[in-house]
Amino acid sequence: MAIILNLETATKNCSVTIAREGKTIACKEIAEQNFSHAEKLHVFIEELLAENNLKFSDLNAIAVSQGPGSYTGLRIGVSSAKGFCYALNIPLIAVDTLQLLAKQIQIEDGIIIPMIDARRMEVFTAIYDKNHKQIRTTQAEIIDENAYQEILEKIHLVGDGTEKFKNTLTDNKFVFHSEVVFPSANQMSELSFVNYKNSDFVDVAYFEPYYLKDFILTK
Repeated sequence: MAIILNLETATKNCSVTIAREGKTIACKEIAEQNFSHAEKLHVFIEELLAENNLKFSDLNAIAVSQGPGSYTGLRIGVSSAKGFCYALNIPLIAVDTLQLLAKQIQIEDGIIIPMIDARRMEVFTAIYDKNHKQIRTTQAEIIDENAYQEILEKIHLVGDGTEKFKNTLTDNKFVFHSEVVFPSANQMSELSFVNYKNSDFVDVAYFEPYYLKDFILTK
């Protein structure tokens, strides 16, 4: 029976779940304006294990959200996951961050475009069909009133990046799901278990987050 610890730190949401056979059995998460991942991540992990009478040795794998997203948030999550995997000698699983956003809604028709804020008028995006299968690769793109003109079907928008474009994307084909703001480790449980069953692991020593953009230091 596979028990997987899932870590999602790519955005302002510091989110941790423990999953058994692909089902979340416990979750702790908090989204704060100032990133609190360094303070909260390990506390959440230890509390979840204790509350569920589990030890680190009971874990079969660690899954981490691979990005794109916050440079600092991704570094914290990935370095923690790699450290646990190395110490416990268990596999590391990487899950796409934008897919976690897309999976938070169920649609009958159209496509889903998750957007993670990349500052100014730029967002990290990808396109998923109604079954949450990626149909366009991940990109960092600038959105204006001419965006997605070639798409005629319904476009469902999720993520914190969408808030900037409510006055820009005004065509009736755009549906804003404002209740979905940040990716969560809750959606990782199923995806990480699929990877675990397929032995779809990443190299603990060499895996790096998917930053998509170079890190730029600002004052």
